[in-house]
Amino acid sequence: MAAGCCNHQPKFDGMSAGFRRALWIVIAINAVMFAVEMTAGSLAGSQALKADALDFLGDTLTYGISLFVLGMSLRVRATAALFKGLSLAAMGTWVLGSTAYQVLVLGVPSAPVMGVVGFLALAANMASVLVLMRYKDGDANVRSVWLCSRNDAIGNVAVMGAAAGVFVTGTAWPDLVVAALMAGLFLWSSVQIIRQALDERREGLAAGLA
Repeated sequence: MAAGCCNHQPKFDGMSAGFRRALWIVIAINAVMFAVEMTAGSLAGSQALKADALDFLGDTLTYGISLFVLGMSLRVRATAALFKGLSLAAMGTWVLGSTAYQVLVLGVPSAPVMGVVGFLALAANMASVLVLMRYKDGDANVRSVWLCSRNDAIGNVAVMGAAAGVFVTGTAWPDLVVAALMAGLFLWSSVQIIRQALDERREGLAAGLA
């Protein structure tokens, strides 16, 4: 009986001062790292760094949306999460397309720059993950924040692996493979967010009609 009751408890909707503070912290971290990593990606000629920088930008914008809709109706929060899921899918598609283009105009990225910036970005994202750890479960709006932060940390480890691969092989292929894998992660996370958001939109609509 107890387990059944727990399954029907409302999901955490982000309405706490602690969660708001956590969002402001990770918004600042992501905004700074977007500028750093996009600049480094352009200088190093690394698609993986650019893909990760784009993820930082997406997180900065979507965390801002998450903060804005806190306290609003379930339907509004779910709609915001749906927008974030679609944006994540768009980012994944862009990364796949730009990676395919890079294959045709192949250039070897700078492994040392990739490694150093990848490590810096990993440190920044691990800080974000630790700040958000206690809020990893919740409604689609809250959960999308956690999934984006998790993706960032995974992506940074992958970028560092790509840097090692580029250094060892002297080719751009490790960088391109990692960029493609990160695009796949974006797309899969977008599917998870969109599914939950659509379910919650239906739930919110039903509650409004009741």
